Amino acid sequence: MKVILQERVTNLGNVGDQVTVKAGYARNYLLPRSKAVQATANNVLVFEKRRAELEKKAAEVFEAAKKRATDLEGFVITLSAQASEEGKLFGSIGPRDIAKAATDIGKPLEKSEVEMPEGPIRVLGETALTVHLHGEVHAKIKVVVNAV
Repeated sequence: MKVILQERVTNLGNVGDQVTVKAGYARNYLLPRSKAVQATANNVLVFEKRRAELEKKAAEVFEAAKKRATDLEGFVITLSAQASEEGKLFGSIGPRDIAKAATDIGKPLEKSEVEMPEGPIRVLGETALTVHLHGEVHAKIKVVVNAV
């Protein structure tokens, strides 16, 4: 299925690109979230009229993400959790806990923006994490877990 992207989609394209994707991906993800429209002759004409507006919106979102990245870069979140004598946590600390702690401090963060490729934190100490704010914008934060 051929679609016109309304916003930047990671690993697919930028605003205005006409790409061919599988029908299920378009029907179930791109179209319901208004990330793309079907590439019919009428939609192409409508898109060309709105191109400048959509590109301006995409640039604003990108600049806002870069500003948030500079605010979050090097940010340290300190959390307390119960742990055993060996330093292993009773439970774990996941993206939801980190996002909530950051938001409580005054740095709004969504749990979907916190990347934890090794899984949740299960030991005391410092952990460096990446926060994915936009397709091309990342920030590094540090999470320190102390015993209660």
